[in-house]
Amino acid sequence: MNDNASLKPSLQQKYLTEVVTALMKEFGITNIMQVPKIVKVVVNAGIGKEYSSNPSVVDEYSKVLAIITGQKPVVIKSKVSVANFKLKAGTPNGLKVTLRRERMWSFLDKLINVALPRIKDFRGVSRNSFDKLGRSYTLGIKEHIIFPEIDTSVYSKIRSLQIVIVTNSKNKKQTERLLEVLGMPFKRSKK
Repeated sequence: MNDNASLKPSLQQKYLTEVVTALMKEFGITNIMQVPKIVKVVVNAGIGKEYSSNPSVVDEYSKVLAIITGQKPVVIKSKVSVANFKLKAGTPNGLKVTLRRERMWSFLDKLINVALPRIKDFRGVSRNSFDKLGRSYTLGIKEHIIFPEIDTSVYSKIRSLQIVIVTNSKNKKQTERLLEVLGMPFKRSKK
């Protein structure tokens, strides 16, 4: 057996061994290269409102996102000034982490199997959060403390974040089925 196979995250192994063959059968795909796959995961956090009163939020939440994702985030700065939002051009407005390969699979594994089940009264994620083409799925997390590595006694405020899962599938049906087979806990449809 190949030694590299054992180093892959468990969700990636599941994709390679189970999901690919299941999707090929279900959608009648003959070429393995046409099977839908996850390309990247983007984790976003908005800090624009809080930055005006607390400039240290950039460093604090950068550390939090680095702990959650295993990768240092990029600070996104505003391009224009907007007086109504008390926003000046060039001030930090958000943080972004783009995950690919093993880090992406490790993060998704942790999100699906550990973090989402820790949400109080969790009944599943919405099936209505796909983009117009159905190629990406967006998930909003209200409390970053659902991730097990976050020590709630250290951080001053509970913040939200947004997770975007980008695939190369052709439509919403394929994307939804890919995430479903990987274990994404969607809400049960009312049939």
